[in-house]
Amino acid sequence: MPIPGMATLEGTERYRDRFRGQVAEGHFRRRNGLWVSSMGLGTYLGEHDAVTDQAYAQCTRHCLEMAVNVIDTAINYRFQRSERSIGKALGELIADGKLSREEAVIATKGGFLTFDAEVPADPNAYFRREYLDAGVVKPEEVVGGMHCLAPAFIANQLERSRRNLNLETIDIYFLHNPETQLQAVARPEFLERMRAAFERLEEAVKSGAVGCYGVATWDGFRRPPKALDYLSLEELVKLAEEVGGEEHHFKAVQLPFNLAMPEAYAFFNQTVAGEKVSLLEATRVLGITVLASASILQGQVARGLPDELRAHLNGGLKTDAQRALQFTRSAPGVDIALVGMKQLEHVEENLRLREVPLLAPERFRNLFDSA
Repeated sequence: MPIPGMATLEGTERYRDRFRGQVAEGHFRRRNGLWVSSMGLGTYLGEHDAVTDQAYAQCTRHCLEMAVNVIDTAINYRFQRSERSIGKALGELIADGKLSREEAVIATKGGFLTFDAEVPADPNAYFRREYLDAGVVKPEEVVGGMHCLAPAFIANQLERSRRNLNLETIDIYFLHNPETQLQAVARPEFLERMRAAFERLEEAVKSGAVGCYGVATWDGFRRPPKALDYLSLEELVKLAEEVGGEEHHFKAVQLPFNLAMPEAYAFFNQTVAGEKVSLLEATRVLGITVLASASILQGQVARGLPDELRAHLNGGLKTDAQRALQFTRSAPGVDIALVGMKQLEHVEENLRLREVPLLAPERFRNLFDSA
C-alpha cells in the first residue's frame, strides 16, 4: 500500500516549526507553497549493493530528523536502489510517528533507461524485453541508446518510481538531462518532444501522481546560447504555458552550482522579456524553484580551498566541505543546495550548517567582485 499524501504548506510549516530555535534564520525558505530546507540530500553515488542501500536509508532518516526535509534521487541512481532506500526510510519514520508524509519534499527524475537493481547477464535482452517488446519505447525515440522523453516512457518510469519510493505522490518529478536529446535531434523536434513530455506530466499532476515537475540538467543551463545543447528557461516556461495554461505546474529546475561551476550566477546566458540575465535571475523572474546539484562537486571542492576563500566563507565553519556548501546555499536564487551523503559522519558535518546564518547577499557578491 503506497504512502498517501504529498508535501503541503501546512505540513512543511509544521516541520519548520518543530526546529524553531534550533536552526539559523534562513535555513527554511518558503518556495512555491512549501517550506523547504536550505540543504537537501542527494543519492547519486555508491555501489549497487545492500551495504550502500542501508547507508542511504540511514542517511535519509538522519537528515529528516535533523531539519532537512528535501530528498533528491532518480530512477537510474544505483539502478533504482536509491529510490528504494528512500522509500524504506520514509516508511519507517512515518510508521514510528517521527514524520508525516506532508512534511517531506521528495524529488526524483526520469529520462535515462536503467537496469533493475543490478546489471543483467544480457543488457540488450533486458532493454528489449522491458522497453521495446513491451511497447514502452520505439527505437527512434531513444537517443544514444540510453535516453528517452517519449510520453509512454515517462509514464512508465513515473509509475516505477512511485513503486520504488512507495509513494502515492512524488512532489517534484524532473525530466533528467533533457539536453541529451539535442545530440540527435534538431531543436524544433526537441521542443516537440518536450511539449509531449510536459503534457504527460500535467496529466500526472491532475491524477495526483505528481505535485509539480521540472527539468534537471547538467550542461543545458550552463552553456552559451549558440551551443547545440543550450536550454532556454523562458522557452521551456512558454511551452509549459501552452500545455498547462497560466496555472501550469512547471515549477522547478536542477543544475550544478558550486565553487568550480558558478555559471548559474555569473553567466548571463538567459533571456527573459528581451533582457540578458543569469539563470538564477531568470528563475526569480519566472517563479521557478532552484535545486543546486553537486554542491561540493562530489568532494572535489571539499578540501584544499585557498586561504583567502576560506577566510571569506569562514563564519566559524571548520571544514572546506562546510565552506563549499555554505557558498552554494547562500547564493541569491538558490533555494536548496543538494549534497550527496551516504555516511552518517558526513551528514553530521554538513548539517551543522543548519545552525549557521547564510552569507549576506552583499558578502556573496563581494566574493565575485574580489575574484
